[in-house]
Order: sequence, then C-alpha cells, then structure tokens
Amino acid sequence: MPLDPALARRIRLVCFDVDGVLTDGGVYLGTVDGAPLEFKRYDIQDGLGIHFLKKAGLRIVIITGRVSDSVRMRAAELEVDELVQDAGARKLPAFRRILTREGIAPEEAAFVGDDFPDLGVLRVVGLPVAVGNAVPEVKRAAVLQLERPGGRGAVREFCELLLKARGEWDTICERYVAERSRDAGVEVA
Repeated sequence: MPLDPALARRIRLVCFDVDGVLTDGGVYLGTVDGAPLEFKRYDIQDGLGIHFLKKAGLRIVIITGRVSDSVRMRAAELEVDELVQDAGARKLPAFRRILTREGIAPEEAAFVGDDFPDLGVLRVVGLPVAVGNAVPEVKRAAVLQLERPGGRGAVREFCELLLKARGEWDTICERYVAERSRDAGVEVA
C-alpha cells in the first residue's frame, strides 16, 4: 500500500517496539555457569533501514516493555537517539516525555508496533504502523499495515516505504553505496 507523501514528509521521529517488531517475538532464556542469559534475533536488513532513516535526518527511538541487555546492545549498535526499557510497558507516558523534550508534535511521529502494549502510542501518532504479524486490534489502529512480520523484514519494509514516499530512498541508497565503494586503504591479502 503506498504511503501518502505529505504524511511521510511530516514525520520527524520514528519509534519502534522491540519484541514482535525488531525481533520475531521469540526470547531465548537460559543459563551459563548459573548466570541467566537472554538472546533475541534481529534482522540485519532492518538495521540498515534504520541507518537510512537516520541519514534522512529522522530521530529514532526504541520503546520496549521488557528490560534486556540484548536490546541495549542493539540500540547502541544502531545509534538510536533514545532507548526506553520499561518493565511495566508504560509506553505512552515515556513517548509523550520524549516528544515534549524534542519539541515534536504527536502528528510528526510514527510508531511501529504489533501488540496491545503499543496501542496507546499508536492511537496518538500521525503515522501508526502495524507489522504483518500484529494482533487485529493493532492492525485496525494502523494507517499503514506492513506485509512482512516483525524480525523478518517488517522494519526494513517500513523504512523503504517511508523514504520512498518522501522521495529520499534513491539518494540515500546511492550515497551509502558510494561511501562504501571508496578505497579506504584497507589491505587485501
């Protein structure tokens, strides 16, 4: 489904849920030498899509209802502007604080979600987005429904749709390729 270019150009901040959006929703729990460990799987192409959003000048936020070292590490890798991990899944109050601090109106923000903890934010943003595996209530709240499931390319699908609607996709992609095509003096054996 094409995204309205006027709506896409209004967006200044993009916020993502984690479990079921940046991941497939699975959590691997275990222990090693008695120390608890948690693992999540992230899609590398989703990460590059987020990188492209940042190159377009958009603010990137992650808000999740679970506290996890895995999420902290992924957020650092992606160099997101803000990470909120709230074990109580109180996403809307955290989101409103970020908007106030950044001077961004709710209609200038997009949120990508999949489940009930995301509905509060989805109901106030200008661009509510549901991943392909979202629950029916989230899909009904969304202006944009993605085909791909969370953790399996949904975030990349959203990034492409948003940047194409803004007319920025081709320029950002070509700049990325050009930057990585220059010889940086790396020796090849």
